Amino acid sequence: MLAGRARTHTQQAMAEQRILTEGCNCWRITRAQRVSFLIDGAAYFAAFAAAAEQAQESIFIVGWDVDSRARLMPDDGQRTMPAELGHFLNALVSRRRRLHVYILNWDFSVVFALEREPLPMLKLGWSAHRKIHLRLDGHHPVAASHHQKIVVVDDALAFVGGIDLAIRRWDTPEHSADDRRRVDPRGQPYPPMHDVQMAVDGEAAAALGELARERWRRATGRHIGTIHQPGSDPWPCFLSPDLENVGVAISRTQPAYNGNPAIREVEALYLDAIAAAQRSIYIEAQYFTSTAIAEALEKRLTEPGGPEVLLILPRDGAGWLEQNTMTVLRARLLRRLRAADRFGCLRVYYPAVLKLGDGCINVHSKILVVDDTLVRVGSSNLSNRSMGLDTECDLTIEAAGDARIGGAIAHFRDRLLGEHLGVASEWVAERVAARQSLIAAVESLNGSERRLELLDPKVATWHDRLLPNGTLLDPECPIAPERLIEPYIPQDNRRLGGRRLMRSAIFLVVLVALAAAWQWTPLGSWLDAAMLVEGARPLRDHPFTPLLVIGVYAIGGLVVAPITGLIIATAMAFGPLLGFAYSLLGCLVSAAITYGVGSLLGRETMRRFAGRHVSHLSHRLARHGLTAILIVRILPVAPYTIVNIMAGASEVRFRDFILATFLGMLPGLLMMTFFGDRLQSAIQDPRAESFMILVVLVVALVLVMAWLRRHFGKPDAGAAGPSTPDEEERAQLPDDKSDAPTRYVRGGFL
Repeated sequence: MLAGRARTHTQQAMAEQRILTEGCNCWRITRAQRVSFLIDGAAYFAAFAAAAEQAQESIFIVGWDVDSRARLMPDDGQRTMPAELGHFLNALVSRRRRLHVYILNWDFSVVFALEREPLPMLKLGWSAHRKIHLRLDGHHPVAASHHQKIVVVDDALAFVGGIDLAIRRWDTPEHSADDRRRVDPRGQPYPPMHDVQMAVDGEAAAALGELARERWRRATGRHIGTIHQPGSDPWPCFLSPDLENVGVAISRTQPAYNGNPAIREVEALYLDAIAAAQRSIYIEAQYFTSTAIAEALEKRLTEPGGPEVLLILPRDGAGWLEQNTMTVLRARLLRRLRAADRFGCLRVYYPAVLKLGDGCINVHSKILVVDDTLVRVGSSNLSNRSMGLDTECDLTIEAAGDARIGGAIAHFRDRLLGEHLGVASEWVAERVAARQSLIAAVESLNGSERRLELLDPKVATWHDRLLPNGTLLDPECPIAPERLIEPYIPQDNRRLGGRRLMRSAIFLVVLVALAAAWQWTPLGSWLDAAMLVEGARPLRDHPFTPLLVIGVYAIGGLVVAPITGLIIATAMAFGPLLGFAYSLLGCLVSAAITYGVGSLLGRETMRRFAGRHVSHLSHRLARHGLTAILIVRILPVAPYTIVNIMAGASEVRFRDFILATFLGMLPGLLMMTFFGDRLQSAIQDPRAESFMILVVLVVALVLVMAWLRRHFGKPDAGAAGPSTPDEEERAQLPDDKSDAPTRYVRGGFL
């Protein structure tokens, strides 16, 4: 409820009703002796560095992105510890005999390769001390990501929120237009960044340590013991708690995967909190594309006497791709909310600084404040994928009638509004109390150089029509890979998926076991980038280098080695030109050999092990083999070798297979070699010259796809009727409309 407003008896009773419920909208409700809201990256990075320096036994870092080049203290030249994260952690473990650091970073999609630390540099840049344990975690469904941002120090202090220990995250609450410290590792300035992290200690920190250990166990198969009695207090001496002795709820999103059930506590908490709001709903979010959240807010806006809704969003998406996808989806939902706003209770703002000119503040925070009764800070965006597809972790504090907690919640919200409006939080509190309205308070204070501007969600009609719905762009649950290639397969073949398609995995059990061994056992260390590069150096001037490198790819394909690791090492060892040539030839030779293995096994073997429907599927797939193989080359559906063998055992023509492999690998290889720097410039800073390179590549790929579909995507003229025994047999098969989930092994981008 708004500060200073007298409550009726009914309002008081409603405020004391609890929103948080363990096992429903949160995992646990634990106790924290101290809680602090860290607004913006400078505050969080300083607190993390101070806490880490006090660590005795363990530091867990779980992130969507963790970058060894991130500078923790860019404005402090008096520190004795290194400023860059990688060197900082190396120095820590060198000084502390018992200290181990466990870093679990998302094994990211190639889509994000240009905005993150390249994998080879990550492996080598850490110059990892033996007590720094770095793992890339790709254990999630196709198209999902690990989005949690958790740091736990000695199970005694934890940080959770929207800030990764990565580059382009550091900023101060001033968000100065000309802050020279706000630069990336290349010395390039980046726009102001607004975000929030939450620090907790006590039982809450210990519970988050348990969550981090469980993530580590699932990713590595190894269990790390807990710390029962922390030897020291890592809470930074300069960090004043905003709350003491308070309950902290932990809510998660986790997709169903590998036998683990789906968890949707984050979504449940959002919906319950929005439904319980009496006076105001304050939201800061990077995205606003969640259909469920939009419907919940839409319902409240249609109610007479319903709560005010303030949305603080970024003006633009971060980069060209985001601006043309997520921003369009956001505009659609905002139009719905404005149409439902019958009583003028909705305001959608973006924070602005006049000196930025055409630039804007990147709102990256994920915050929900309901009245002065509940505050939530975490990693989850207001997107469909954060509700059910990605892994997320949020922390929530509920007042439940406690005026002390309610006052701290209101003060946190007023600090945020004060930052956006360029005024002290006390001014915000006074106006809210006087006007009895968040909207009125904002409008009365809005006019300085720092301000909140109304966000106009307009999108060109042609652009809105061009973009499909959010099912594929922003899914809320795992998508079976066959759905991604449905447009390229005749309608009568789609019924062959589902439960019966799962039986084909029996045939692939040995291959899958090998693929899993590379991922989860010490066998994977054989493909460490640093080791491969070191081994390749003596070959640089050898006369038989091309044959030797191609031979490595051929052997790697036969033992189901991850092809992406070989490509990365090749590019590092031989440079862009030779690296591209060797990788391309090696991949094609490996594909041809493993295709031949599949051909030797033949369709009869597939029928014997997987059932007769695989033969039908192979026969149909042969008509669209080039396009289908091209799609699965670009999308991370299955390991490279498994795709090759399946294609060889089916009726896909070798010519189509090789051509689709070549075209499907080309975009990724170009991005990792020749066009890496140019594409990065085009996406992050779309000037004319760099943008044109990206446009040319995208247009070329679209034209190639259109040509392939036109010339190879149609059935053969003579295949209209059931003229083969397989077709006659298929006609007798019942339709399989089962909704049973199908599991797939996640491969690389190739």
